[in-house]
Amino acid sequence: MIAHGTPLDRLVTVDNGSTDGTREYLATLPLGGRIQNTQNLGCGVAWNQGALALQSEWTIIMNNDVLVSPHWIENLISTAEKIGVKVISPALIEGPLDYDFNQFAIAAKEKMQHIHRMGARHAVCLAIHESVWMDVGYFQPVPKLLGFEDTLFFNELRKSQITTAMTGASWLHHYGSITQTAMKQERGLSNKDGLANRYNYKLLSQSWLERKINKLQRKAQEKRWRDSELAQYGMSIHGLREDGQFRWI
Repeated sequence: MIAHGTPLDRLVTVDNGSTDGTREYLATLPLGGRIQNTQNLGCGVAWNQGALALQSEWTIIMNNDVLVSPHWIENLISTAEKIGVKVISPALIEGPLDYDFNQFAIAAKEKMQHIHRMGARHAVCLAIHESVWMDVGYFQPVPKLLGFEDTLFFNELRKSQITTAMTGASWLHHYGSITQTAMKQERGLSNKDGLANRYNYKLLSQSWLERKINKLQRKAQEKRWRDSELAQYGMSIHGLREDGQFRWI
C-alpha cells in the first residue's frame, strides 16, 4: 500500500493478538487507526472493529496477506459505481510470489478491466457500500466461527438480493490463507482440515439439498466465467500460481 500511495490516514489495522513484532512495526506508520486486541477474536469481530473505526461511504475489508496494484482503490470503487453494485472484489492471483506482480497487474488491468463476474465475490478483499450495513448488518462477531463469518455475510447478501461482483479492473496478489494455516498448526490440524466448526453450516438454516444445489450452481457458474474469459483473453480474473505457471479458475 505504501509503495502505491494508498492514503494511510484512511487505513485502520486490527491486530488480533499478534506476538511477532507486528505491533511495533505498525506503530511506525501514520495510520488512521490501530486496534490491538489482546487475543484472536476472529474475523467477524476484527472486521467490524475496523469498519466502525473509520465510517465512510465505502469500506474495504481485506486480509493481511495481500499485495495491491497501482490505483487499486480508485479502480475498484469507480467500477462498483459504474456497474451499480454495492459489494465488489478485485481480481485475484493466489499462491507464491514467483513473478513480477506489478508488471503483471498493470497489463492484466488493461486487458481485463471490462470483465465483471456479476454475483461473484471473495473475502480476501471486499469493498462494501455503507447502505449494506444498514440493510443486512455487519459480520457476526463470534470468535468460534473461525472463518465462517464471510459465508454467513454472503448468505445475508443473497437473501437481501444485494448484487455483488468481481472485477478485472483492480488486481491483488494473495499469498493464500497464511493466518488460517498458522491457526491450524497451533491446533494440531493439517492443511486439509477445516478450521471452522464442522456444524457451522447449520447457521445458514438451509437443508442439505439446498446447500448441495447452491454449491453445484456456484461451481457451474464459475466454470462458465472461466471458460468465457479464457476463450476471449487467454486468461481469467482469478488465477493460481503453481510450479511457476498460472492456472486459471
